[in-house]
Amino acid sequence: MSELIVSSSPHSKDHRNVSAIMGYVLIALSPAAVGSVLYFKLQALLLILISILSCVLFEFLYNMICKRKQTIYDCSAIVTGVLLAFNLPSTAPLWLPPIGALFAIVVVKMLFGGLGRNVFNPAIAGRILLFISFPQFMTGCWVAPFDSVSAATPLAYLKNSSGELVTITSKFTVGDCLLGNVGGCLGETSAALLLLGGIFLLYKKVITWHIPVSFIGTVAIVTLLLPRYNDISAIQYMLYHIFSGGLFLGAFFMATDYATSPITPVGRIIYGIGCGLITVFIRYFGGYPEGVSFAILLMNCFANYLDKKTIPVQFGGERRVIWKTKSKD
Repeated sequence: MSELIVSSSPHSKDHRNVSAIMGYVLIALSPAAVGSVLYFKLQALLLILISILSCVLFEFLYNMICKRKQTIYDCSAIVTGVLLAFNLPSTAPLWLPPIGALFAIVVVKMLFGGLGRNVFNPAIAGRILLFISFPQFMTGCWVAPFDSVSAATPLAYLKNSSGELVTITSKFTVGDCLLGNVGGCLGETSAALLLLGGIFLLYKKVITWHIPVSFIGTVAIVTLLLPRYNDISAIQYMLYHIFSGGLFLGAFFMATDYATSPITPVGRIIYGIGCGLITVFIRYFGGYPEGVSFAILLMNCFANYLDKKTIPVQFGGERRVIWKTKSKD
């Protein structure tokens, strides 16, 4: 007689385990990783390697100290390390990634119970901690690829040009933003390489289209309909916004994190729209030129609520209450 094991939902429909899925994510991140090394040379490679080693080491030590089963073999710590490094400028000192990794792995991930139980995306939380604690290393220190000359990012030009967008058009073209010939964090420069990785994840069905399309689409629609300047066309202004900064990195690789995003299709679309609206709001009115990380972190708080409100009702599971009034006769 065979045993029937019944467990509560959600039920897995995929034969792939966590390590296989994380392997696909690493493959998808590899074009942008190679691009960052080509753009920013040895410093980029060192930052990525130190970030990965720090994340793996802190997860290993936490499990060892707490006498828990080792979880470093699922490769999730490696993915966190790559994403954390992608959120650092190429000029960041080499001691910065370990600090972000300690917070991301130990505080945000492991203290909440480990992979799948964390409320916030570890890489984003680590980036924001570094952003707030060490702004001198995280902002205003961008360099252009190849020549290592200090240069502002396209989003900084859009925010601080005071309406004179001839400044940005003389510095960057939309093609520069697409190919990565602009200053920025390691993983934010080339939108084309990130898009290539995102398409791979969609092809392998690691992620669905709902969050990336609704996230990027919301930013595109709002910036197209409500451009802040009239010196260039609305279409060009919109293209600068979607191809610059961390939009593609956030939409394809961080907002789609299984543990911190909704599981229902409708919930994912609402989640993506919320991320897009907050991103544009921060870019337009906030003190920083970029808002992707803050937008995703804020929407992480509502992921569970969106699931509860958008989960489909099972057939026959909804009771219909019919109110009857007594007749006077």
